[in-house]
This record gives sequence, C-alpha cells and structure tokens, in this order.
Amino acid sequence: MNADEYRSLIDALMPAVLEAGRAEMSHFAAGVEVTTKADATPVTAADHEAEAILTEALKKAAPGIPVVAEEAVAAGRVPKIGDRFFLVDPLDGTRAFIRQSPEFTINIGLIENNVATFGIIYAPALSQLYLTLGPGEAVEIEIAPEAAKSSLSGLKMTPLRGRTSDPKALIAFASRSHAAESTEAFLKQFPIAERRKASSSLKFCLVAKGEADLYARLGQTSEWDTAAGQAILTAAGGCVTTLDGAPLIYGKSTTQFANPHFVAWVREPLL
Repeated sequence: MNADEYRSLIDALMPAVLEAGRAEMSHFAAGVEVTTKADATPVTAADHEAEAILTEALKKAAPGIPVVAEEAVAAGRVPKIGDRFFLVDPLDGTRAFIRQSPEFTINIGLIENNVATFGIIYAPALSQLYLTLGPGEAVEIEIAPEAAKSSLSGLKMTPLRGRTSDPKALIAFASRSHAAESTEAFLKQFPIAERRKASSSLKFCLVAKGEADLYARLGQTSEWDTAAGQAILTAAGGCVTTLDGAPLIYGKSTTQFANPHFVAWVREPLL
C-alpha cells in the first residue's frame, strides 16, 4: 500500500475501533462473566462484541480480503487465506482486562505476502492509539473511546521512533501475565540493566516509543497477538525475529496460526 491507502484504511476503520473500545469499556466498568476456551484461555463477552464490530468494519472497508479473527478461529471458523489477509485480536490482554488492569488492546494487522505491513493498536482504557501511517512511518495518537472525532484529520500525531541502545545496559520488556523461566534464561545472555513488565501488545508499542531495547516472548502466542505490533514496530525502525534471527512471518494456517518464540528489537537484532 502507498501512504494514501494507509490513511484511507485508517479512516475507514477508526469509527469501528472506537466503537469496539466503547464496548470493551462498558464491560470493563461493570465487570464481565469469564468463560474458558478449549485451549484453557479466558474469554469474555467483551471479546465477542468487539470482534463482531471489527470484522464487520473490515468486510466493508476491504471487501474480498479474508479476516482471521481470534474468537472466530476458536469457534472453528477459519477462512481460506491468500497473499493478503487481516489478523484481528479484538481484546488482547484478556487476563489484564479481567483483573481490571488498563493494559488491554484492540489489534488489527494486515499481512501481505507473509509480512505484517499495516497495524492498528488501540488501548481504550489508556486512550492510546498506535498505527502505521505509511511505509516506515508509525505514530501515536491520544484519543478517548467516546471522542466525537473518528478520522485522522486534525488529530495530533506523535511520530514513533525507537531509542539508540546502550549495548552495555539494555532495557527489556517481558509479559506481565505470562512470565516464563525460559524467557529469563534467554535474557541472561544480554547485559540487561532493567526488566520491565506490561500486558498485551502494548509491549511492541513501548519498544517502538523508545522505552526499551527489546521484548522477548518465549511462550505460546498466535499471529493475531503480534501482527499489528510487528507492523508498528517495523515502521518505527525496529524488527521482530525468531530466536535464530529470522524475520517473524505470517500465514501459518497449517499450525493454526501459532507463532514460534520471538524477540522484538528496537533496532537491529542483537543475536
């Protein structure tokens, strides 16, 4: 896509992203009943409501491009994908959402030829919107779910660009809800001066903002967990790789869109 196509797609999707944010915030304030999926992960009514809003908007904004959405896949509804498809996680960080932490997000990523090229991440409880504005350009926007404005015109956009790492004193993010001994063991090979924790895809955005040098995840994730974040981080000058340094790619339908272990880097890989 060119820059104009990025903006057109964002403007087409922003009303639905804010609507999904409002739906999630209504449950966040009132509390929700939690059920467990077949893979033992939690799900709420907010996940389902947001996904319905987002998938309908994508079908109107980009007819003909398949939408692979987390809850639909969990229910056995997996579309046939081609060279281009969307990945949707309607409520990333469900565990954070359940425990009343604001670190949950709405994720929409576009995959083109196995590469994450476009991403929107919205944290409604924090009023933080992150997105790819064009090739090599990512921004952050402050916008509340109830905002009357639902297009890019007139909004203040803060460019995202990662920090220059101090090779002797790195800052690393890890998952708040999915801490693993394997992640700690992996990080020991680097001069980590500080470890920080956060939930959901916000970790990609925080690295893209320059708040850390890397985010390692040695645990189970799916493509909808990472696509939007990878697109945003890449546009901000970073990258996401597997543990052997290869780019994290998409379209792994034969493995139910499961990701290998990966590392998000603020710049080039340090492996």
